Amino acid sequence: MITLTHINKTFGKQQVLHDICLTINPGEVVGLLGPNGAGKSTLMKIMTGVWQADKNKETQICVPEHIGYLPEQNPLYEEMYVREYLQFMARISHAGDDVENLIERVGLTAEANKRINQLSKGYKQRVGLAQALMGKPELIILDEPTTGLDPNQLIEIRQLIKGLAVDNHQCTVILSTHIMQEVKEMCNRVVIIDSGTIRTDQAIGQIDDLEQLFHQLTQNNA
Repeated sequence: MITLTHINKTFGKQQVLHDICLTINPGEVVGLLGPNGAGKSTLMKIMTGVWQADKNKETQICVPEHIGYLPEQNPLYEEMYVREYLQFMARISHAGDDVENLIERVGLTAEANKRINQLSKGYKQRVGLAQALMGKPELIILDEPTTGLDPNQLIEIRQLIKGLAVDNHQCTVILSTHIMQEVKEMCNRVVIIDSGTIRTDQAIGQIDDLEQLFHQLTQNNA
């Protein structure tokens, strides 16, 4: 189980997260939905340990030790070949994964002998996703994984993400996005965040009209 209690984050004089409390059960696919600048990426970076939350005696962060993370700006060694890069990352992370299986799983077989800088953005995202899957993580965090993809790439990446929790038994997936269609297609639960505050946390099946709810709850609808 993932538990975040009383999470705050301030940069200078700007408070980006306000008393975030969230509990996520194993095997859930949770959509973290909000407008640009809502605090989604900040919350994800705190969950992965990239950033620290503000010090507070009430703050608690309980997440699995092994996390797969695909940040919005996908950091790849683009001068390397796809297979070479994934083998290198598996070796330095001591993941022990079958790289060929990962390559096949994310649909990179035909691209495996190409340099990463020769790939389209959609295929680069697949490389980043393969890296995030190394070591069979208990939690996979994906930050805006479909930004900049063309319609065909969108469909393929969404299908890959949708199957993660099923393929990795009891693996939890947290997906950050500002695209409501992605949440409806891939997630079983949505957390709407705006201005660093959770506005609602509901099962997708309980929501009649996600678009209407989003516009009601976010300040960008003013």
